[in-house]
Amino acid sequence: MTAHEGEEHGSNLGQRLNWLRAGVLGANDGIVSVAALVVGVAGATTSSAALLTAGLAGLVGGAVSMALGEYVSVSSQRDSERALISKEREELRTMPDDELDELTSLYRDRGLSEDTARQVAEELTAHDALSAHLEVELGIDQDDLVNPWHAALSSAIAFTLGALLPLIAILLPPPEWRVPVTFLAVLIALASTGAVSARIGGSPMLWASVRLVVGGGLALAATWLIGTLLGTTGLV
Repeated sequence: MTAHEGEEHGSNLGQRLNWLRAGVLGANDGIVSVAALVVGVAGATTSSAALLTAGLAGLVGGAVSMALGEYVSVSSQRDSERALISKEREELRTMPDDELDELTSLYRDRGLSEDTARQVAEELTAHDALSAHLEVELGIDQDDLVNPWHAALSSAIAFTLGALLPLIAILLPPPEWRVPVTFLAVLIALASTGAVSARIGGSPMLWASVRLVVGGGLALAATWLIGTLLGTTGLV
């Protein structure tokens, strides 16, 4: 057994953590946006049909919007990575000596002596020049590029799962308990997602949870107040 047994390594560890963090944030968006929507409607009417319609519309619209946003964003990132890979491949083909000097310089800047940096650069160039340059210069693994379809699907699923909580919480209780139950369920869920997000990022969990709870609470209070005002004034 070694001192680092169980510790994760690998070029895709950062990407997996990013997907996990994106999933937590997607779920949080689903919780807050749909909760604010249905609480606002509940402030104006007690109709279960209206609440269900508004909640489902917010869930579907939000999930599609999140998926499209992630797909476009990650597609742009992947296109940029592919362009950089092509550029680096062409430079290695047309000016290999300059690229070897550049790789040597990069390793020297990382603290290696001139001789050691040159030896490392030469050995890595002989093994896989493109991968060596992509990793050191650009931080890119050509075998592990981001996938826009994975990003879109995971974002849509995370949003949907988060959105289901306030939708269920607003529909199940009797009318007089709908808003308090939804408030409580949402604030607990936000505290949990804040703690998970902080744990992933290695930051204090308490403040991350407090920020989400306060922000989510203000959003719910604002939409409920607007819905109540519209309902009592007879505008809806």
